[in-house]
Amino acid sequence: MSTASARPRRWKRIEYERLIDRGIFQPGERIELIGGQLLVREPQGGAHALGVELVAEALREVFGVAARVRVQLPIALDEESEPEPDIAVVAGGPRDYLSSHPSRPTLVVEIALTSLALDRGEKASLYARARIEDYWIVNLVDNILEVYRDPEANPDSPYGWHYGSTVTLSAGDHVRPLSVPNAEIRVADLLP
Repeated sequence: MSTASARPRRWKRIEYERLIDRGIFQPGERIELIGGQLLVREPQGGAHALGVELVAEALREVFGVAARVRVQLPIALDEESEPEPDIAVVAGGPRDYLSSHPSRPTLVVEIALTSLALDRGEKASLYARARIEDYWIVNLVDNILEVYRDPEANPDSPYGWHYGSTVTLSAGDHVRPLSVPNAEIRVADLLP
């Protein structure tokens, strides 16, 4: 008698979308596909929800009509990942994504409290692999903004990529989105 070891089943993005279309998940169920795995997303406490609103408001002021600031909506990164970042800035209008989710955000922002390790590790590696040039974490644990740039291959990272540049900014600092280099945002405006 042979014994087989248990292994998780990896999901493809197309399979995940079929599960959604068939109503397998409950309305409001907070699940996202990360590297072929279905993950339950962080519940939103007051600080997290306020952080999402503050970042969305600040980015809408900076980007205006030049880009869409999407809040907690899916992005199609690759065949096995469809995360729902807290904020994603994408080109075009809402009707441009009727047939598929955006895949090339110019900026992704995660608001992190209990998800800080995931956002710094697996998600950062995933976004770097997708070559997202500008990735920010509003770190609610330390009340700072972490700015990740320069994605590069790194075999020691969860998805084989990481960010070569990481800058930590405090409330008194300013940040400039790469895609709008003349715009300056006070970090204090992004922190709850």
